[in-house]
Amino acid sequence: MQNNDPRHETQAEGAAASRPQFTEEMRADYTILVPNMLPVQLGLLCRLMKNYGYHMELLHTEGPNIAEQGLRNVHNDTCYPALLVIGQLMDAIESGKYDVHKIALILPQTGGGCRASNYIHLLRKALARNGYGFIPVISLNFSGLESDENPGFKLTRTMLIQVAYALLIGDLIMMLANQCRPYEVVPGSTDKAIEICMDAVTARFTGERKVRYSEIMHLYRYTLAAFGKVRLDKSRKKKKVGIVGEIYVKFSPLGNNRLEEFLLAEGCEPVLPGLMDFCLYCIYNAVIDRDLYGRDPKRAATYRLVYQYVLGKQADIIRLMKKDGRFRPPMPFDEVRKKARAIIGEGVKMGEGWLLPAEMVELICEGVNNIVCTQPFGCLPNHIAGKGMIRKIREVYPQANIVAVDYDPGASKINQENRIKLMLSSAE
Repeated sequence: MQNNDPRHETQAEGAAASRPQFTEEMRADYTILVPNMLPVQLGLLCRLMKNYGYHMELLHTEGPNIAEQGLRNVHNDTCYPALLVIGQLMDAIESGKYDVHKIALILPQTGGGCRASNYIHLLRKALARNGYGFIPVISLNFSGLESDENPGFKLTRTMLIQVAYALLIGDLIMMLANQCRPYEVVPGSTDKAIEICMDAVTARFTGERKVRYSEIMHLYRYTLAAFGKVRLDKSRKKKKVGIVGEIYVKFSPLGNNRLEEFLLAEGCEPVLPGLMDFCLYCIYNAVIDRDLYGRDPKRAATYRLVYQYVLGKQADIIRLMKKDGRFRPPMPFDEVRKKARAIIGEGVKMGEGWLLPAEMVELICEGVNNIVCTQPFGCLPNHIAGKGMIRKIREVYPQANIVAVDYDPGASKINQENRIKLMLSSAE
């Protein structure tokens, strides 16, 4: 029931006003701490934001103390990603490395039904409980949440365009790195190629200058050429292993106990669908809301145009990768979406929803039959749409070799790795 009591609105406005803000003056000497989920993509964005006067630092801290910090500051029935994200930020604050009066924190808010929208409130509560309530927390969202809370952190239209292009290039860098690292002749050459490409992107995206798409196409080619120079030895076949699951645990080395490094040590080639798939999934969900729930047709039409626009950018990357011929391109997302219809309905869209089985189908259709489905504690939609759909996927694709692995504060890393080894023992 809607609360129309004006006292309720006054209380809400008062609570918002009492929160510390990130002001324009803070840009000069404040460090914005960023919890790590995507080392390449977020690392690129942190560099990009320096061009606009923001000093953003991506946290790479690890260890059991981070989960312990999360458990001390968040009730233990919340989802595992919340424990790690808040634990990593609280660990950084109490590490002694930073002047606590010169830092701010940033967290994304999806605005949907996922509890990720509430991480920011749990973080503020943890800060206040530990005596750090004066530290500003910035909400990064595109849903109109807390839009005026931090006047010193604004994303202009030019910045948003550059961020979108950086995510596309970041996805390309990640894909190429994963295809090079298992076969590199000179250890570390793949990481060097990553740095070269990130430096090139940062140098091109300077301030409020409008970046033409022809420049982006040039950066695609530059990235392909940079990784094409990495000497590879593909004389020995390696097992390809796909990684899917909840978005944080799938990508974050902290969240999945360095799963990619473990697979490399086992003689495998890790294969990860890009972040852009998740973005397209979110955009398309707004499109089908019209058919499923009778939502605003103008809004659906707008999102359909955005969806087609982003699909076109992905198609450019695929076309260039095919022309280059040295690397395996991803499947077009629209094709991924259509293939998933035989497995799950598009109305299942809480959390990763239908995207999770869709990515498993994508991997299998690309010949990556061995898949690790990462399942964080407390993420019920992912247990249903991930682990719950494995039997159905195997009925349609008998060659599928999938293992669901749980990640939570009490899970044993040895048990996780043994489950994966058991899957690899029967892998093609």
